[in-house]
Amino acid sequence: MSWTLPNILTVVRLIAAPSVALVFAFLPRPLADWMALGLFVAASLTDFLDGYLARSWGQTSKFGAMLDPIADKAMVVTALAVIIALSALDPLILVPAAFILFREVFVSGLREFLGADAGKLAVTKLAKWKTTAQMVAIAVLFVALALEQTHLMAFHSLTREAYQAAMDAGPSDGNIVWRSAEWGVSLGVLGIALIWVASILTLITGFDYFRKSLPFLREET
Repeated sequence: MSWTLPNILTVVRLIAAPSVALVFAFLPRPLADWMALGLFVAASLTDFLDGYLARSWGQTSKFGAMLDPIADKAMVVTALAVIIALSALDPLILVPAAFILFREVFVSGLREFLGADAGKLAVTKLAKWKTTAQMVAIAVLFVALALEQTHLMAFHSLTREAYQAAMDAGPSDGNIVWRSAEWGVSLGVLGIALIWVASILTLITGFDYFRKSLPFLREET
């Protein structure tokens, strides 16, 4: 193993995965929400950057090829688990998240069983779009949850009169009470729509991977 920059970025992404959950054990909300969002977005950016640098600089390696999909799945699975918990098992989030988690576990197990043959199944463009859709959807949901908590903090810290006055003022400059409520709801709806799109792409790519693996699963006669 060589400690090239692409490999370092992949390791950083792997470390960031559990950190997305651990911040909620040590920081109050909504600070933990914003920290989780920052960690997830930064880790997602390294997913695109490490592959690009590895190809551009000719620094592809077996270690990076092995660790990259593990880091991706660890990040997505951890982030989804956190979002499911924070959303209080909202069915509109729980159902597509369950589809995504099922596919990731299924494909990981299939790859482990196939062993060396798994390398013969190339990653498709749709699979890359699937990963992008997952990361965008999760990021948007994190923002929506952070805004919801920011609004609740403002609600509990203000008197009833001050809170109502802020809501009545509408989208004025610096009115975080109104903006956190308005943007939180809008981004929540967008995030739910995106996570459903991501789950559909996830199931399609999972079925495609299984279909392509069938020749390697046939019993020898």
